[in-house]
Amino acid sequence: MRQYLDFLNHILTKGVAKHDRTATGTISTFGYQMRFDVSKDFPLLTTKKVHFKSVVHELIWFIQGETNIRPLVLNNVRIWNEWPFEKYKKHPDYQGESLDNFIEKIKTNPTFAEKHGDLGPVYGRQWRAFEGRNAVVDQLRWVIDEIKRNPSSRRLIVNSWNPPLIDQMALPPCHMMFQFYVQNETLSLQLYQRSADAFLGVPFNIASYSLLLMMVAQVTNLNVGEFIHTIGDAHIYENHLEQVKTQLSREPKPLPRVYLNPEINDLFAFTYEDITLHDYHPHPAIKGKVSV
Repeated sequence: MRQYLDFLNHILTKGVAKHDRTATGTISTFGYQMRFDVSKDFPLLTTKKVHFKSVVHELIWFIQGETNIRPLVLNNVRIWNEWPFEKYKKHPDYQGESLDNFIEKIKTNPTFAEKHGDLGPVYGRQWRAFEGRNAVVDQLRWVIDEIKRNPSSRRLIVNSWNPPLIDQMALPPCHMMFQFYVQNETLSLQLYQRSADAFLGVPFNIASYSLLLMMVAQVTNLNVGEFIHTIGDAHIYENHLEQVKTQLSREPKPLPRVYLNPEINDLFAFTYEDITLHDYHPHPAIKGKVSV
């Protein structure tokens, strides 16, 4: 996937050292855009293996409006584990448990999970229950209905950045707003991402929003068009530089295909089993530590 490798090279050649909230340190640049034609192939990175199962489960979790990590944990999806654990370590209930101990409690004890597994009003809550002036809006349901009744609208937007609630979130939204666009019976989607962890996060973001585009196109009876990924602060963490160099040394392989169950005509009815990945033969995975 040459667009992504060009993105990494851009950060390395144009970026500058910048301090960050996590105290890890980054190489950072501001303002970048990638475009992917999702009608042809599915943009799942091939220069390292991306855990597509996690992409699917997380996206369905967003779509269902979930904010507690327990549904992810029960499906062995680990991408959100560190944030509630860091919060738990500051709570009087903390008894010195490791992250693994904490996740086992989330998995086996629903009461513990309800108390300590919630991330606050993050993505799913904003997509499905955005709190505004004397109203709560299901943005995702509204935008699907609006695509059907008024496809030429320039207001086909879902926004996760809700300023009064930011301090209640375990992590303020990084991929914070997306907009649909219909032309010639074809649906495209553009994402604005304020902050992008180029090595760990961006491959997931590309796959997740490309999949969302496919799902919404199916339920609105439109063809699949482009995913456009617009990024604000694009950065590589300093502890990922060697991993990035390894990835850049690898030659991209042919992209896979994703198939959706054609019987599904309601976005909120999709399950994990309705989404299948075919012909994915990537280079081996490359591990990297998440900065919390």
